[in-house]
Amino acid sequence: MKNLIDDLNKAFESRIRLGIMSVLMVNVKVDFNTLKETLNITDGNLASHIAALEKLEYVDVQKQFVGKKPNTSYSVSKKGKKAFVEHLNALENLLKNRT
Repeated sequence: MKNLIDDLNKAFESRIRLGIMSVLMVNVKVDFNTLKETLNITDGNLASHIAALEKLEYVDVQKQFVGKKPNTSYSVSKKGKKAFVEHLNALENLLKNRT
């Protein structure tokens, strides 16, 4: 018998990564400061979680200059969108099959 939690994606166990992906799923792209303020987390905390999601190729990073200031924006990749939807479906399935 298959365990109901087997389909949950370990990458989204962290509430911060879950928050990052949730914000990115409903926005075309979000800059670093907006993401940090929306989730109410520190620069370092956001940077480490974004790096983990980037390593998994779940987020795309766009770096540019606005005037003379660097600006980093993030968007969800196709791979990330697929993984997140599968994770949400697994959560839904888990809730439907609870005893």
